[in-house]
Amino acid sequence: MRCLWLFLALSAPLQASAFCFQEAGQRYGVDPVLLQAIGIQESNLQPGAVNLNRDSSGKVLSTDYGVMQISTRNANRLVRMGLITRAEDLLTNACFNVQAGAWVLAQHLRVCGNTWRCLGSYNAGFDPSQRQEQRRLHYAQQVRNVYDRLKALGAASAHLAIR
Repeated sequence: MRCLWLFLALSAPLQASAFCFQEAGQRYGVDPVLLQAIGIQESNLQPGAVNLNRDSSGKVLSTDYGVMQISTRNANRLVRMGLITRAEDLLTNACFNVQAGAWVLAQHLRVCGNTWRCLGSYNAGFDPSQRQEQRRLHYAQQVRNVYDRLKALGAASAHLAIR
């Protein structure tokens, strides 16, 4: 029994539980179901997910880490804040990764409003180009589709609306 408890205690940070999304949502004023939908869209809730973003010539521009796919840019901000020592630390604690994702999303929503369109900036940034606008809208729709499926399974409503 003691071995089982130790295993559970050691493996807990590796998975993002519903509690992680609830806690992050409360802390940053973001719907926890929406955070879960983003985690599903970004990584299928895989704590060890790492994705390289490349330009058209194949050059790596940035890397995304963990459940919420925290970008190199945001990982570097977390390093400067002293919350992690290196970007790869985002892979070792799924709950912290969800907290970081909620923090990023909350900052975006403060900039452009509590809308689905703004939610797209989590993935496609704020560049005003038409290409990036299309990416924002596409991403927002993908997350909304996941969110709607979660809601159909009994999750609470988000407080976002497409404008």
